Amino acid sequence: MSSKIKTLKQITNKLYYQNNLDSKELLYLLNNINTEIKQDIIEKSNKTKINIYGNKIFMRGLIEFTNYCKKSCEYCGIRAQNKNIDRYRLSLDQILSCCEEGNKLGFKTFVLQGGEDSYYTDDKIVEIIQTIKKNYSDSAITLSIGEKSYDSYKNFFDAGADRYLLRHETASKELYDKFHKNSSFESRIKCLWNLKKIGFQVGAGFMIGLPGQSNEDLVKDVMFIKELQPHMVGIGPFIPHKDTSLRNNNSGTIDKTIIMLAIIRLFLPKVLLPATTALGSIDPLGREKGLQAGANVVMPNLSPTVVRDKYALYDGKICTGDEAAKCRTCIEDKINKAGFTIDMSRGDHISWKGR
Repeated sequence: MSSKIKTLKQITNKLYYQNNLDSKELLYLLNNINTEIKQDIIEKSNKTKINIYGNKIFMRGLIEFTNYCKKSCEYCGIRAQNKNIDRYRLSLDQILSCCEEGNKLGFKTFVLQGGEDSYYTDDKIVEIIQTIKKNYSDSAITLSIGEKSYDSYKNFFDAGADRYLLRHETASKELYDKFHKNSSFESRIKCLWNLKKIGFQVGAGFMIGLPGQSNEDLVKDVMFIKELQPHMVGIGPFIPHKDTSLRNNNSGTIDKTIIMLAIIRLFLPKVLLPATTALGSIDPLGREKGLQAGANVVMPNLSPTVVRDKYALYDGKICTGDEAAKCRTCIEDKINKAGFTIDMSRGDHISWKGR
């Protein structure tokens, strides 16, 4: 065994048994990883997940309720400057119809995701939350609607929202500022800490393969995640969109994304970790590979099929034409083939104490 392989195995063993590495060790791992070490990390990650959550994969019902957005993120297909997109907003009745369909299919978590759309005032979001909770009191509500004030987040929590997803996208201020022209890195990070302070189950996350991203940048992401200790982490590959300035850049790779999923599972053994649609969009077996590398959440789409292809954050998004029932059945089949079983409960973080 070469000295490099020996060192790499020592690092992966430390990560597995101690759930921690320092920045230098993690960078060495990322800079020198090979097929053997990658497989070792994946196996350790999957074993860690099974030790805590068993063979269960949690399902959430995704409702993409608006593709209006005031932000100017360079990589995003629904950015404010994109004039080619067909914009839409779902009414409260349409959102409730999605929830009704989801409830019939057994979903106990509804994920309300949208751009940063000023049309949906705090009062409107509170009304949506309260109405869903009134009709489906045993279900969890996850919001993913971007940066808000502390008071807005508190209003949503008090109305009954349980979780909040806010991917930080990159923990490198230099990269963040490069791709987010009308946003503040400091504001993004502050929002995440505010969400934790209020009491949400919090989700952060980052993109793999952003143009110019280095392994040093990925180390910053992992170290930030370790510090924040979120309940959920959403990781996905960068995929270019034809109507953005990054249209000619290469996508992030499935291999690198899978490696980072596994590393996050080992750093945060109890984390709720989605196998995202983006994984399936860059690789036909992407979500299955994610599940086998430590992911334990999937989010089938409950949005009306007439708007599915309009919520285009990137090109080549899969499942835009599938009815909700078909989407659920398809993903359940993928989960079973990957060697796991579905869990249709709320699927809270295992350490969650409730409100």
